[in-house]
Amino acid sequence: MKRNQINIVLAAVLILAAAIMRVITAEFHLPNVTPVAAIGLFGGAVIADKKFSYLLPLLSLFIADLYFQLFTTVQGFYGVEQLLVYVGMALVTLFGSKMGQPNAMKVVGYSLIGSFIFFIVSNFGSYLHGWNGYGFSGLVKTYTLAIPFYKYSIAGDLIGSIVLFSAYALTKRPVAQVQNA
Repeated sequence: MKRNQINIVLAAVLILAAAIMRVITAEFHLPNVTPVAAIGLFGGAVIADKKFSYLLPLLSLFIADLYFQLFTTVQGFYGVEQLLVYVGMALVTLFGSKMGQPNAMKVVGYSLIGSFIFFIVSNFGSYLHGWNGYGFSGLVKTYTLAIPFYKYSIAGDLIGSIVLFSAYALTKRPVAQVQNA
């Protein structure tokens, strides 16, 4: 199996595990403690085939949303503003593709910035829904109301990124040893 195919399989397993984490945190009513931006960042940084680097993180969102819609009381598909959640994921994936060779400092820095990108884009979708009114005051109110949840997003993304990139690095070594044997 080629190195890129191995990367795709390893990344897909880890991304699906993170998507399952999204479902678990929702079931336990933990607000935003989900490594959403971490999934996109990881996909962009690790998967060389850009088709898969975007497809897998977006698919993880879709699978979790589908699960919510079909099997829980949480609304999985809730409107046009949800498209900005998917756009946010795609932007974080693009950002992750610029990481180069991951190391601890890059993972932390990119995680913080990726989390911020996702926060700005996804909450702009909430603003477009109009819950807080339109105009500048509605925009300010939308982001102000979202700030208390942002700390959970940052925590989920940092922990998620550290786990994803560490697990990937640990699983990559045995695979490389098998290939070289």
